[in-house]
Amino acid sequence: MRSLNIAATGMLAQQLNVEVISNNIANMNTTGYKRQRAEFQDLLYQSQRRVGSTSSDTGTVVPAGVQIGLGVKTAAVYMIAEQGNLASTDNTLDLAISGQGFYQVTLPSGETSYSRAGSFQLSPTGQIVSADGYVVQPGITIPANAVDITINASGEVLVKIDGQVNVSNVGRIQLASFPNPAGLEATGDNLFLETAASGTATQGNPGTAGFGQLMQGFLETSNVNTVTEITNLITAQRAYEMNSKVIQTSDEMLNSVNRLR
Repeated sequence: MRSLNIAATGMLAQQLNVEVISNNIANMNTTGYKRQRAEFQDLLYQSQRRVGSTSSDTGTVVPAGVQIGLGVKTAAVYMIAEQGNLASTDNTLDLAISGQGFYQVTLPSGETSYSRAGSFQLSPTGQIVSADGYVVQPGITIPANAVDITINASGEVLVKIDGQVNVSNVGRIQLASFPNPAGLEATGDNLFLETAASGTATQGNPGTAGFGQLMQGFLETSNVNTVTEITNLITAQRAYEMNSKVIQTSDEMLNSVNRLR
């Protein structure tokens, strides 16, 4: 009885769906988090009467045939990269990207990772770093005698030195964009890695064509919509229950067969 295996694939699919939804809800307060969505595809079909085959010697063609599906499979769990809300923090080194682009962060291995989380701080040497201490490219150092830091919309880092009238430009934060952001590999810690699916990173200054502007004193919140996630969770739960009901019904049918004398 195929229905047992078919319903089992449905239950496994909805189990994964709930796992994805639960991860979204768990990260609803994570800075720069991008929600994910599970996509499913139907499995192979068994043809008991093939569509388009001839049904007589005169060449008549079977218009529909008999195809029995074998269940469902997971096709992808992809990131939805829409803009999150911007929350004011009034923190000097908190930055939000209004538009497209990712911050570039140098990992201890030397690799470049990408992030939308702009909660930056200063290292002991004065470099702008992420919450984990990873250097934000291109590696901007704030002088120890700086009394004020301004980061404008185009990414320029301007500092006011104690005793000086004019501000000094100590560097510019650059952003990276990808042809397919959904193809980035999530590694945790609000970081992503470039893959063959994402395409090669293109670097540019904030505010230029294809790149968003920076907003100092703001952070991008998660783009998780609580109402949508709860609705999806209820739908997944009901689908799981219906698949379990199919297994129960199939089991009762087999019991009926076993009781035949």
